[in-house]
Amino acid sequence: MILSVQSDEWGYDPSVRRMRQVFAWMEKAQAGLLKDLAISPLDGRLRRAREEALTCFEQTWAVAAGRGLLGREEDVASLFLHCLSRGMRLSGIEVPHDLSPGSEEIDKLLQKESS
Repeated sequence: MILSVQSDEWGYDPSVRRMRQVFAWMEKAQAGLLKDLAISPLDGRLRRAREEALTCFEQTWAVAAGRGLLGREEDVASLFLHCLSRGMRLSGIEVPHDLSPGSEEIDKLLQKESS
């Protein structure tokens, strides 16, 4: 049996390539945080934390980008990590503040969005 391999036409689009890089940075940041906290990626508490993170991220991404806070893929990953840390705390997972990336502008933005 021969499997046909279709070419990835989307992979040539610069915006798609950038989004793939952004998601890779987000996954890497999440994996690093979970490793630092010694939490399994399958921990049941993470479902709620990830849902909270997604809501937070969707609400703040455009605002942060508009303010020039997300110039690099790493900056988007940092915003996501802030949102995930917030979601984890709301889900009962202790996340020391020194494990969240430090950005005063993003902290202020998240505080404003959550009020």
